[in-house]
Amino acid sequence: MKMLTLALIAIAVTVGAIALKPRIARADLVKVGQFAPPFSTQMVAGDQQTPVSLADFHGRKVILYFYPKDDTPGCTKEACAFRDGYARFQNAGLVVLGCSIDSADSHKEFIKKYSLPFSLLLDPDRKIASAYGAANGIPILGLDRRVTYVIDENGKVLKVYPNVDPSTHAIEILNDLDAADATPVPPEPTPTPVAD
Repeated sequence: MKMLTLALIAIAVTVGAIALKPRIARADLVKVGQFAPPFSTQMVAGDQQTPVSLADFHGRKVILYFYPKDDTPGCTKEACAFRDGYARFQNAGLVVLGCSIDSADSHKEFIKKYSLPFSLLLDPDRKIASAYGAANGIPILGLDRRVTYVIDENGKVLKVYPNVDPSTHAIEILNDLDAADATPVPPEPTPTPVAD
């Protein structure tokens, strides 16, 4: 009887591990040289929410980064790295946009808590993430995968970053684009909450 119980426990643990294992998104990423899929949504900047579309940025390079969830360790590191390098992105004429499935209120709190100077896009129905191959990267949690696109002035994908290190990703983009004043940021950006 003891052996049967141990066997059932082993089977249950194996099945549980397989069922709970995060899976990689199955949708194809947009490839370099292809036109970036158009989108229209709401954008949160500071405590304001306004309509926005990719076409609004025609003539400018856009960094569109997808991340799983506001105010989680990896996503906070990534957002703070973009924050810490934001002046260099601006000097290089680059627009930074973050995108996740979080609500407008969650984005507003995230922006305020970490003094994020760039906008976050709302994608509650995952239409944008699906179009860019980022949707459902962590199916068991219902979260998007971490992937970044650099979109050129004419709307074509210039670069794709499918494997992102949240703490060094922002400077990697600046270096890859030979952006002006691309000096290294600290390897581990420290999130700095704003006092209430």
